[in-house]
Amino acid sequence: MIGRLNGVLLEKNPPQLTLEVQGVGYEVDVPMSTFYNLPAVGERVTLYTHLVVREDAHLLYGFASEAERRAFRQLLKISGVGARTALSLLSGMSVAELVQAVAMQEAGRLIKVPGIGKKTAERLLLELKDKLGAEITAGVAVNRAAPAADDVLNALLALGYNEKEARYALKHLPEGLGVSEGIRQALKALARS
Repeated sequence: MIGRLNGVLLEKNPPQLTLEVQGVGYEVDVPMSTFYNLPAVGERVTLYTHLVVREDAHLLYGFASEAERRAFRQLLKISGVGARTALSLLSGMSVAELVQAVAMQEAGRLIKVPGIGKKTAERLLLELKDKLGAEITAGVAVNRAAPAADDVLNALLALGYNEKEARYALKHLPEGLGVSEGIRQALKALARS
């Protein structure tokens, strides 16, 4: 499995790019969130990758952060969601927005993403709810205001970060942040570390 690539950016043709690593040019499909944050052609870039091996092709998908790749892999586990749909979903919303939409059970936010219909959105909410952990959605169901730091911690744990990483990210958050902004900033802090 190819887990990470570090090389020179040769071409950018949305949603695909070509990355030269040790003389080999890799064609990598990336979500638009990653694409917009790429450096100029000729610059070095590091991408977390996921390799999909099919009967007729080997497809490489790249992500700016480990959190994006984890979300992509969770989406692939859902029946009826392929790599193109998962890439489209991550292009239309950030990982933090996806976690929040699942926690709030907001199908309308998912339907706004091109290629996601009502049935697919409902299936995503149902299956991701279990994958992201019941502790995230527990506060929503009871309609009580849980401290934002606890919700951010639970979201990071559900995304696969260990307790130490999640607590490190929480230490660097300013006071008074909402849950979605807290998740967003925590993911940025973890991507930098």
